[in-house]
Amino acid sequence: MSNEVRYCDRCSYLFLKFSLIVYATLFWLIGGFILAIGIYAEVERQQYKTLEGVFLAPAIILIVLGVIMFIVSFIGVLASLRDNLCLLKVFLYMLALCLILELVSGILALIFRRQTEDLLNKNIRKGMVNYYDDLDFKNIMDFVQKTFKCCGGTDFTDWQVNMYHNCSAPGPLACAVPYTCCQSKHSEVVNTLCGYKALEKERLENTELIYIRGCTNAVFIWFMDNYKIMAGLLLGILVPQFFGVIFTWLYITRVEDAIEEYGHYMDGLLDGGTQKTKYQSKIEHQAELCTRFTIKSFFF
Repeated sequence: MSNEVRYCDRCSYLFLKFSLIVYATLFWLIGGFILAIGIYAEVERQQYKTLEGVFLAPAIILIVLGVIMFIVSFIGVLASLRDNLCLLKVFLYMLALCLILELVSGILALIFRRQTEDLLNKNIRKGMVNYYDDLDFKNIMDFVQKTFKCCGGTDFTDWQVNMYHNCSAPGPLACAVPYTCCQSKHSEVVNTLCGYKALEKERLENTELIYIRGCTNAVFIWFMDNYKIMAGLLLGILVPQFFGVIFTWLYITRVEDAIEEYGHYMDGLLDGGTQKTKYQSKIEHQAELCTRFTIKSFFF
């Protein structure tokens, strides 16, 4: 390869190749691990036939995320190992597309915060309908309500959508809220009926008994108050993808430089290894001449 290198001449071909292989392989393994966890969780969930809404199913989310990471990273591994220019460009475009979609989604969620909250509240209410039938959603909802000291999606009255907590339902849970909505101290024994008849009372009457604010708003406020954690989380997600795009782009330039200098290039994986580059033919020709010269010198 000539001494003229496009962009970042300190990054050699071998350095970029090794870095890209390690990068793609690492995310390939992570994607496979996430996919395996998602499949296992979905198999366990299907035994109970619990959650109807895909939006709220953690197993489905893990499977989708795992499949995307696995496929994209596999293309990157194959492309970097074979120096296949077509696959390298596909890998670059897919990485860039994922990065752009994540950035756009985050920006739109902030700009249209009210619409985002409404969408979340709508799906949370769908999950609350099957609260006692779905273990996944129940665990998530209980964790969020206890951690963020909130109740329901919009507010505590959302629990009216559940057939057991609706005020027209029979039984002790009628007009009540789950115990994870209750204000309790860690030292106290958990009273599962602490939210008894809370839905019949006015908002101010419940301030000493349960958390009255909604969880969607509580989570948004927590993210705003802990912006450093949010920034670190976003950087941890976006920066590796950004470096992946940069490394892939630089590596493509090195492969293109090699093609320009040595002539036509085609990956042996796609052409069956039948075509030879001009560089390979040149090396073979020089080796043949060297062999002839050696034989001639030996006999004469």
